[in-house]
Amino acid sequence: MTLNGRSFLFAALGCGLVFIPAVGLLAQQTANPSASAQQQAQPASSQGQEPDPLKRERSDKEKFAAQKAVRQELKGAYKTWLNQDVLWIITDEEAKSFKNLSNDEERDAFIEQFWLRRNPNPDSPENEFREEHYRRIAYANEHFAAGKPGWKTDRGHIYISFGKPDSIDSHPSGGSYNRPMDEGGGETSTFPFETWHYRYLEGVGENIDLEFVDSCQCGDYHYTIDRSEKDALLHVPGAGQTEYEQMGMAKKADRFKGGMENLGTGPMSSSQQSKEFDRIEQAAKLFAPPPIKFTDLDNFISEHKLLTGPPFPFDVRTDFIKVTDSTVLVPITVQLKNRDITFVTKDGVSKGVVNILIKVTTLTHKTVQSQEDTVSVEQPAELLEKSLNHQSVYWKALPLLPGLYRLDIAIKDVNNPDHVGLYGRSLNVPTYNDEKLATSSLILADEMNIVSSREIGAGSCVIGNTHICPRVSANPATPVTFKRAQELNFWMQVYNLGIDDATKSNQATVTYQITQTATGAVIFEKELESKDLGAHSDQLTVEKSLPMAGLEPGKYKVTIKINDTISKQEIAQSAPFVVE
Repeated sequence: MTLNGRSFLFAALGCGLVFIPAVGLLAQQTANPSASAQQQAQPASSQGQEPDPLKRERSDKEKFAAQKAVRQELKGAYKTWLNQDVLWIITDEEAKSFKNLSNDEERDAFIEQFWLRRNPNPDSPENEFREEHYRRIAYANEHFAAGKPGWKTDRGHIYISFGKPDSIDSHPSGGSYNRPMDEGGGETSTFPFETWHYRYLEGVGENIDLEFVDSCQCGDYHYTIDRSEKDALLHVPGAGQTEYEQMGMAKKADRFKGGMENLGTGPMSSSQQSKEFDRIEQAAKLFAPPPIKFTDLDNFISEHKLLTGPPFPFDVRTDFIKVTDSTVLVPITVQLKNRDITFVTKDGVSKGVVNILIKVTTLTHKTVQSQEDTVSVEQPAELLEKSLNHQSVYWKALPLLPGLYRLDIAIKDVNNPDHVGLYGRSLNVPTYNDEKLATSSLILADEMNIVSSREIGAGSCVIGNTHICPRVSANPATPVTFKRAQELNFWMQVYNLGIDDATKSNQATVTYQITQTATGAVIFEKELESKDLGAHSDQLTVEKSLPMAGLEPGKYKVTIKINDTISKQEIAQSAPFVVE
């Protein structure tokens, strides 16, 4: 069971009620029925026994007090589970039943059955619905917070219920807006708004458009079925007129004569008014729990299905970065060649779409992380042929505990459903001991830059306050390749430096060098003091950009050495690369 992002075991699984059959008593009563009847006829007082106070009938006041006490027991993780974790997917009947449970054992059993009822694959040892649900909550909190947690916002609500939309038409600054004819036409100015498009939602319909408006201009986009709500000039006389209003065929005051929307009169206004109840019905259906996406890809991983078409090749790189003493961030980089993606050209734009499913499981096949995303690659049609020589990168960082796992990745070319690629490898997440000098992975990239404060720790290829997208090779034994016109960027963190008790600062030397693989000659070397990177911290980040114009084509190696004079420890990390 997962509660508030943490994993718990069901204590109720080892508990139960033991029923003792009254066979002996029944036999005695049958053998001597008259004696039994006499015993039953005698009052309790004549047998020298007092009435059992636990069996007496409770008064209405006592019943009410007991029910109130039961409701008060709902606190802590159980209260969070009901009022936050499953708020958008639990039914009213289920919530009422859960509130009326009297002890934690019953609640644990209820929660277990709640997830089992929603599991698309009941025979699977893990619950795909639950894993995906908590991933969506984390995403909503990261991307949709607006003075309140992201899961509480309307966009967070929809994302948790239905996942990522197939496309988003975003207008973060509002501004000038040309209305479509079904909204009356004409030009106006709008508040910030977004339109989320889903090609299909089970239980809702096809081609679903959901509109969110930030009318307070505070980042809190709320869902609306009134398309006129985004019109910032709606209540300004003479401004933001529709086409009919500009031609004198209608008045702006006519918009406010009732109805769900205050759209102006236009060529298609009569047909749109008849669809108002359809939008109300659609809004009601949005509260139904959605199905899991990418079940076909999950079958390839869990059932080891054979590929029916040509394999979809892709390259994978994993890195390890310490977060806490017990948590390691594992960035996973998936690199696709544009030439392997099927592009469909429409309206002068060529678009390729790839579904990606990542699963991390333990040796006992329990899923600990599950991530699914859709990656779109778009190019102007006239530039498509040139872009086929480029590559596209998908990046996702997963927090994991140290240990041995299995990493499975499945990808599918949406425009060519038989084009599927699979990847499966062991994943050994290291343990970072407190007293042992250690480093993260050494990452090489052709681009590296500092991000704004709003992007720190969020977004693709962002680690801390640095955007660095790793170069990926076909296999770990093959060096990554750079062009001479590019820059060599490298990034690495150092952990557990010694701190001097007197000065409260570290004292280590950081040396990075580039050597030629064939000859072992040192092409470039520089030494820094750890104090220059952060004097009072036991953790440092080493990041450097070097031009490669002076390097001849060939094979090289970048090495970073750390010599800690306080703890008397040394450590080094190396990464090979090729210059073309």
